[in-house]
Amino acid sequence: MLVVDRHGSLVHFNAAARSLLPKATSGDWLHEAAPSWLSDAHRRVTDGPCDEDAGPSVGPVNDRIFEAHPTAAPDGDVVWWLIDDTDRRQAETALRSAKARSEVLSGASSTLLSTLNVPRCMEVAAGLAAEHLSEAAVLVAPAQGRRHPLTYARRGGPVSQVTLPIDTRSVPGLSEALQGFPPVPARWINPGDIPDWVVPAGFAGPVGSVIVTPLPGHGVPAGALILLRSSTEQAFTQGEEVFARLFAARAGAALSAARLYTEQATVTATLMQELLPPVLHRVHGVDYAGGYRASKDHERVGGDFYDVHPGSDTTQETLVVLGDVSGKGLDAAVLTGKIRNTLHALLPLAGNHQRVLELLNGALLSSHHARFATLVLASVRRRAGRAQLRMTSAGHLPPLVIRADGTVEEMPTRGTLVGALPTVSADTVETVLEPGETCLLYTDGITEARGGPLGDELFGEPRLKRALTECAAMPAEAIVERVQMLAAQWLGSGRHDDMAVVAISAPKNGPLSVVNGRSKGRRIA
Repeated sequence: MLVVDRHGSLVHFNAAARSLLPKATSGDWLHEAAPSWLSDAHRRVTDGPCDEDAGPSVGPVNDRIFEAHPTAAPDGDVVWWLIDDTDRRQAETALRSAKARSEVLSGASSTLLSTLNVPRCMEVAAGLAAEHLSEAAVLVAPAQGRRHPLTYARRGGPVSQVTLPIDTRSVPGLSEALQGFPPVPARWINPGDIPDWVVPAGFAGPVGSVIVTPLPGHGVPAGALILLRSSTEQAFTQGEEVFARLFAARAGAALSAARLYTEQATVTATLMQELLPPVLHRVHGVDYAGGYRASKDHERVGGDFYDVHPGSDTTQETLVVLGDVSGKGLDAAVLTGKIRNTLHALLPLAGNHQRVLELLNGALLSSHHARFATLVLASVRRRAGRAQLRMTSAGHLPPLVIRADGTVEEMPTRGTLVGALPTVSADTVETVLEPGETCLLYTDGITEARGGPLGDELFGEPRLKRALTECAAMPAEAIVERVQMLAAQWLGSGRHDDMAVVAISAPKNGPLSVVNGRSKGRRIA
């Protein structure tokens, strides 16, 4: 407490004020004994009426911040109450800083986790670090062979990415950070030891302060982050180092998640490729075409499948398989893959359909799956321009043959499904496709497609046969497209099962001649 008269002379001060102003004595002028901000405040009070709503005057005294509250005495003296406000202001500053950093971390986490693309995630992490933590940032990803992917970011500048062979030992603490060890304190890193490859293009001035911190990942380090400030900027404080580590933890988690997703997506794509239906084409003079539609538009595989296994030469039969596993989605696709692999292993026995079905049935019964399957086998061989077929159905819909005159024949092959009973029985039938004739194999997803005018009627086999009569002499691909189009139109936007179609055609070969507007046909090779 200080008492100052109207002329600015110290009248009295207590022990606390004496410790604050040790050189002041009674009778001294206030502007000589106290900081100027206090004498200016006293002058404002004595020159006019005291405005109590104006709030206290604030200023420093010996590196502390004080509030000065005036009380006017009747004799014209002013009593100044000095209150140390340093701790409160420091706490408020720290609270604002902590809140700002928390907002930065929260925003950074949302931004980083918004992408699962690794290069994009690296760009975002480096850019945010340069914007909020330093003047420039370099993100060093784990080595790919002898080279490291590097992402450079400069505040206010573009982000760039390169892959370079670098010596991580040239930066203090970088090798350790890439292995996930705790960071080296910034005060231990000599900025003069930083190699040129660390400094982004356009960085202003020499490096004055450096932070090297690891990017923790999910079990494996996601890389390291190097933060740079020029010599004209304030050096990194201990609090900023802690903040950098918190930011790095979030960036590392996001990068690790992106890499894990990329790895899993790659594995999934590789495995999925083996489950996708093959692209069919002409084999040994016979045309093949196939079409597949999963039960859900966002899925690529399901329980329906088909395969064509060419014979070793034109004298050997080509085995065609079309089947339907009970169920839908990925679980059914897994069993589909097992059946396809098993049938591929049984190709040496493909001449005996019954034996192939017996062995496949045994394999399914011994597996942990509680699913069954229906399928149809067709062995195809070309002879004298015609296609000879042997067909065996195992609980599947009978194949349909489209003759040259538009007649549709149902092949009388019947049998029991596989994977459900101890034994299987099946009948094998034979037929011949003349040039331009086609055999159609299909799954019940076609005939059981529910739709129509009222949306509750099955497409059905009679409707399919009538449609096929209009497909006489059409190429295999055109027939498959026609069947798929009709089924899709019948369904509309309704739900449906997996649908698979395979067409086997004896092509018309030779030159085409036209006489009086009519085709004379093709010469058969």
